[in-house]
Amino acid sequence: MRKMLRSIVGVILAGGSAVFFSLAHAALPRGSYVPGEVLVKFKAGVTSQMRTESVAAMDNALRADLGNGLARVRLMPGQSVSQWVSAYRNDPNVEYAQPNFIYRTTAVPNDPQFANLWAFNNSGQTVNSVIQGEGSIYSKDNPGISGDDMDIEPAWNHITDCSSVVVAVIDSGINYNQQDLAANMWNGSGVTYNGSTLVNHGYNFVDGNNNPMDLVGHGTHVAGIIGAVGNNGTGTTGVCWKANIMAVRVMDATGSGTTFNIIQGIDFAIANGAKVINMSLGGGGGFDQAFSDAITSAQNSDVVVVVAAGNSSLDNDASGNAVYPCDFTQPNLICVAALDQSFALADFSDWGPTSVDVGAPGTNILSTYAGSNTTIADSFSSGWTKTATSGTGWTAGSIGNPATSVLIDPSSWPSGTYALHTDDRAYKAFNIGAGNVAVLNASLYANVTSDGTFSLADSISGGDPFAPASPAYLLQPTYTDSTPTAPSASSYYPVSADISNCINVTCTIGIRLTTGSTADYGVALYGFNIQVLALNNTSYNTLNGTSMATPEVTGLAAMLRAFNPKDNYTDIVNAIKYGGRAAASLAGKTTTGNAIDVMKSLAFINAPTGLTATVH
Repeated sequence: MRKMLRSIVGVILAGGSAVFFSLAHAALPRGSYVPGEVLVKFKAGVTSQMRTESVAAMDNALRADLGNGLARVRLMPGQSVSQWVSAYRNDPNVEYAQPNFIYRTTAVPNDPQFANLWAFNNSGQTVNSVIQGEGSIYSKDNPGISGDDMDIEPAWNHITDCSSVVVAVIDSGINYNQQDLAANMWNGSGVTYNGSTLVNHGYNFVDGNNNPMDLVGHGTHVAGIIGAVGNNGTGTTGVCWKANIMAVRVMDATGSGTTFNIIQGIDFAIANGAKVINMSLGGGGGFDQAFSDAITSAQNSDVVVVVAAGNSSLDNDASGNAVYPCDFTQPNLICVAALDQSFALADFSDWGPTSVDVGAPGTNILSTYAGSNTTIADSFSSGWTKTATSGTGWTAGSIGNPATSVLIDPSSWPSGTYALHTDDRAYKAFNIGAGNVAVLNASLYANVTSDGTFSLADSISGGDPFAPASPAYLLQPTYTDSTPTAPSASSYYPVSADISNCINVTCTIGIRLTTGSTADYGVALYGFNIQVLALNNTSYNTLNGTSMATPEVTGLAAMLRAFNPKDNYTDIVNAIKYGGRAAASLAGKTTTGNAIDVMKSLAFINAPTGLTATVH
């Protein structure tokens, strides 16, 4: 169902107080948090030794301690996250405990290399793809309406240099060597963090090193919208022609990140002088107090935080639909919806009368990119070796209208149940070729009882990756349920796995279903593809998403802070929200009903001189 899908993509939050639903009575969506880990915030005055002893008394292990009372705790194999969250909440030394939630980027990938920056100057132009085979342009309201843009060109007569303001892009990293970004990257060479002298313009909290290179492309695209070098005769331009962009990598190669990594990234950005933070990420897995605390910390440090509304076409304010960090309520936070070329709300964009603040261009947005993409798709029609110890095992078929290729087990799926006591395998050799990172993507319907497993694996030695020689498991297991439930067309979720070990070798990808003594409805896997990214310094891409709308606002925030350096976060937020222009598509769907307008925001914050403009 759609709520399950969006929960895989993200996380939750609320205000500053410790308000939780009971994990013992409300199950979190599968895949929304890291299994085998919990985050524990100890009360003030609880020493490091006491924290270690408290965790040890629970027969757990202290995996990491931020030093501010927040610790990441590793559970023993098989232990339930929800049970241990409840157990830690009963510890008198603990302020709160929660899962280590997983976040994902909110981008909707599309075609690369398009030269019309309609968000800056909408002349009613038609956006066309210049590179074939990588998706389709967002076609609704394309061409759009002349003049429906950010009204930024007149503002460039007043300010193009935002480099006095450090802007942190907390994302999948940035290709800091990209030709349109290199000159505008934050210089961290004089900063030491975690034993490393930073020379690569930020920090990598995924791998714990000082190299925040983007292995997805998302963060590089976001960075270019904020501050691709302008007026240099190359590529595109950002909102700011000159900028000071800090790369904070918290998302891995599959576009996923955890609470722990994200709050480390926020803390790093604050400690190193960032005054604007962009987070084009989100999701809805459960209340996230630690994330909320980090936003409050940014507020206390006078930092503007700009975030994405989400791409599920839903009202974030409706029951069960909250997306975080968008639904956080701290006053330093701005949540952004996506508009198309006629300033209509984009079909994919979330909205919310009390949670989403403004709209900004978010369709067919051209920006810098980390490299070139290659897609290897497969229809399951040939080359697969299939084995089964009982029943028919894996079978290629199709679902939907139009038909989509699918691999199913049992062959009667979704109406029948699988064979008992069987070990069904299917595998195929793929030649991934050259690149820097490879990611396997698919969509999955799965109903497997607790005495069975579904898993994916790869092997660089060829043959059956589930043979006794240990393969590199991608997902194992991904799904079990206690009661057989017939699958429906909406009960699916995306799976992604980093298979970069397969680059430059012939690699076997394998799928396995094991069953026990209880029947269930089985598994269907579709949309199977491998995305290979080869880094370079010259790529550009056209993408859609609230992830693209968010940095339009972040760039404006940086411009306003550079233009009026004495103004605080309240001034900046008010100027963006209330200095926009009314957009009919946003009426009743955002807190302001406004689309951003650069010139009006500059006038809002700068008049009258010396006074702070506020709106009640």
